[in-house]
Amino acid sequence: MPTAATLADLDLLARGGVCGLLILVAAILIRDHRGLIPARLGAAFAISGAAHAITMSPGVCGQIGLWSTPLVVLSSGGNVVFWLFSRALFEDDFKPRPAHALIWLAVVTVGAIQGLVLAPPHHPLAPWFAGALTLETLFFVGLAVAQVLAAWKGDLVEPRRRLRLWVIGVAGAYMGLRALSDLTGVRQAAPEAAGLLDSLGLVLVAGAVALALLRIPGGELLFGREATAPPPRLEPEDAQLAGALDHAMTVDRAYRQDGLTIGALAARQGLTEHRLRRLINQGLGHRNFNAFLNSHRIAEARAALADPTQVQVPILTIALDTGFASLGPFNRAFKAETGQTPTDYRRRALADSEIGQA
Repeated sequence: MPTAATLADLDLLARGGVCGLLILVAAILIRDHRGLIPARLGAAFAISGAAHAITMSPGVCGQIGLWSTPLVVLSSGGNVVFWLFSRALFEDDFKPRPAHALIWLAVVTVGAIQGLVLAPPHHPLAPWFAGALTLETLFFVGLAVAQVLAAWKGDLVEPRRRLRLWVIGVAGAYMGLRALSDLTGVRQAAPEAAGLLDSLGLVLVAGAVALALLRIPGGELLFGREATAPPPRLEPEDAQLAGALDHAMTVDRAYRQDGLTIGALAARQGLTEHRLRRLINQGLGHRNFNAFLNSHRIAEARAALADPTQVQVPILTIALDTGFASLGPFNRAFKAETGQTPTDYRRRALADSEIGQA
């Protein structure tokens, strides 16, 4: 039976290895992909993980006093960074907003109060803050996992789908299990063993991230491309299938079907989902199924809005006719594609048409 001292030594060794590995991962991401939002958030998550490994080591913060403040801040905000990192991995057009910074600041403030002001743990308010932080961890991990699962189906880059799910799954499992151990009291009942398990979990997370980086040449599949590259040439059979798919979208207007899924479109074309993803991604150059559908829907909507004979047709009708389920998603997709609201686009297009006819 290992002694408490042995467990503590193994814990310290594991945490040191984790810190070194995570700092190396962050350095690689910044060196190779600093212009990409997912890479920057991945580096921030790695640094937060390293800070977490240090601050959760028994007695470290107490020994270095206020010098531990930056570490506590970085560690406390790790859950929010993980959530943003997971969104950036799966949403090609995701961009952090000021509201995200405010959320991070609020969580960090609570964590800093709990770690720096209410220490030691027997302070009357400490359990309340600790409980709030544990629930916060579960909330952001659950939110990240839910968003990952929701967006995973529409991802058209097959290697990226597998690797992203692996990285997010390992990190989410670790953070969730750690939060549950706090809620159930396992950490308080056997702190040395819990600390070692915590360290080994961090090793798995760091190893998963490092493995993902090593397995992907250049990182372009995991972190996205800085510029859209032309799709590769397909084999003759696949090129014919891609042509049939393009005909289904541009002539038959299959995108008009409300709630069209990649499974339904694959069945319509007589293909497996895997092959359809490959055709849309490599044959037509799209990385996300919803973006693929919306590109066709917005193109038809732009033509309708610019048509003087349809000036009396409500925008809602145009949105529904092109396959959108409601006006809100249509407005957001249209503005993201054109930089204008549908109303502004129609007004300017009709004005330009009148000028051209004058």
